[in-house]
Amino acid sequence: MGKKIAIGVLGGLLLIAIIIGVSISGTYNSLVHLDQATQAQWAQVQNAYQRRADLVPNLVATVKGAANFEQSTLTAVTEARARVGQVTSQAVENIARDPAALQRFQQAQNGLSSALSRLMVVSENYPQLKATANFRDLQAQLEGTENRITVERQRFNEAAQSFNTRRATFPTALIAGFFGNQFAVKPYFQGQPGTERAPQVSF
Repeated sequence: MGKKIAIGVLGGLLLIAIIIGVSISGTYNSLVHLDQATQAQWAQVQNAYQRRADLVPNLVATVKGAANFEQSTLTAVTEARARVGQVTSQAVENIARDPAALQRFQQAQNGLSSALSRLMVVSENYPQLKATANFRDLQAQLEGTENRITVERQRFNEAAQSFNTRRATFPTALIAGFFGNQFAVKPYFQGQPGTERAPQVSF
């Protein structure tokens, strides 16, 4: 009789262990899926920002052709693009898991946004520049890229929110804690005062 009870207890414990193992496995796989979705969306954000960075040299070269164009404005754009390159190379590996790295990245990108906005405002003083087909084409590409950046940043925040919501639920939060930084809470892009909308680059 005691033997049967012991076997029954062992069987029950084994069943509980299997249920717990399946639950942990399912939770882990769910976090991996959401983490990968966030990483993939970060890649889209990075692609949009890179597209903008690639436009800058052509834009600067085109603007340089305008007589007496403000050199300080061109210098500010060039330097801002260089800072973006430095931060990007340092931050991209773990940026979707590191709020400080994302903040540095966003600050550098905001600096380039401000410099480009200033460039476009100054360009209004040069009708011959605005009349060139190359400048108009670059202007249109830049406007489209800024809109794309806004969309991709929003989608990244949505992916991060999905991950963070799942991670915060019980018992997922306990399970995620066992894996250290692998399932750290995702940071969000934060809007800066005056940057609720994409920079206006049309005339």
